[in-house]
Amino acid sequence: MAAKRPTIYDVAREAGVSKSLVSLVLQGSDKVSAAKRDAVRRAIATLGYRPSRAATTLAANRSRTIGVLVDDYTNLWFVELLKGLRAAVEPRGYKVLLGDIASGGPDVRASLEGFLSLDVDGLVIAAEALPDSSRDLGIPVVVAGNRAVRHPGAVVVAGDDALGAEMAARHLLGLGHLRLGHLTGPGEAARVRAEAFRAAVEAHPGASLTVRAAEGTLEPDGYASAVELLGDAPEVTAVLAANDTMALGAAAALRGAGRRIPEDVSLMGYDDSPLAGSHLLDLSSVDYRGVVVGSDVGAVLLEWLDGGSPSAPPQAAPRIVPRGSTGPAPTGR
Repeated sequence: MAAKRPTIYDVAREAGVSKSLVSLVLQGSDKVSAAKRDAVRRAIATLGYRPSRAATTLAANRSRTIGVLVDDYTNLWFVELLKGLRAAVEPRGYKVLLGDIASGGPDVRASLEGFLSLDVDGLVIAAEALPDSSRDLGIPVVVAGNRAVRHPGAVVVAGDDALGAEMAARHLLGLGHLRLGHLTGPGEAARVRAEAFRAAVEAHPGASLTVRAAEGTLEPDGYASAVELLGDAPEVTAVLAANDTMALGAAAALRGAGRRIPEDVSLMGYDDSPLAGSHLLDLSSVDYRGVVVGSDVGAVLLEWLDGGSPSAPPQAAPRIVPRGSTGPAPTGR
């Protein structure tokens, strides 16, 4: 006859604590003293207890899942965001579920309703907007990044886009560039970056700026807008793209026009994605601190789920990562 499988009550009896305290330890709660947590863990090891995931979920009335809605899988910034988020929540037993709402319309509603039907404990919105954005979803909601639409009761966690763009301008102006270009795209973050970059350039004596806006922020958008920029303002010696992916397209356009990087035109991206650090591109970029933003998103959600009243943390401070794509302005330009 097989030995009886130990229960949570056996663990509580062995550790000399209550069943509810054992449940808190299994949920990863930080509301248990170190001594009692150690006692529970010793009891678990002694008895060989293996918790039933279904029973633990039911007891906690939680699914132990966090939903993340993104609107562009190809945006490399999401890689860093998810890395930071997972590092924050997975040690506490939460899993991250990802949903794509890029297609818009009914599919967006389906993705949102799908998460809600799974009883996710919290939701991260890494997209410009949701349908019925005035709707209270009834769960903790964190908006990741600067977004045009706010959601009821949501906490916004973002990096400082305006400061990052200003730092990019200072970097290029400090290298002697006075004829600058900027490739921008849709979305609130791109708008904030464009406005801050323009303000910083226009405040510098003798400097001028040409801006070209694209319908998207992908590599083809960067290429097309850079071709247009070079046609309208061939005198530019430095270009900031709204993100690293657009900068990749801009690099192709510059080289196609016979412009050397950085000897003729310095090129900068934004986000400091893995693409920027590649040996082929060697792209100077603004580090948005996506991992930090993701970690902050996770911390806000965990505080909320633990019964706290979270508030937005300070915006993550960006930093310039100079590489081989930027250099001194060419003489005589």
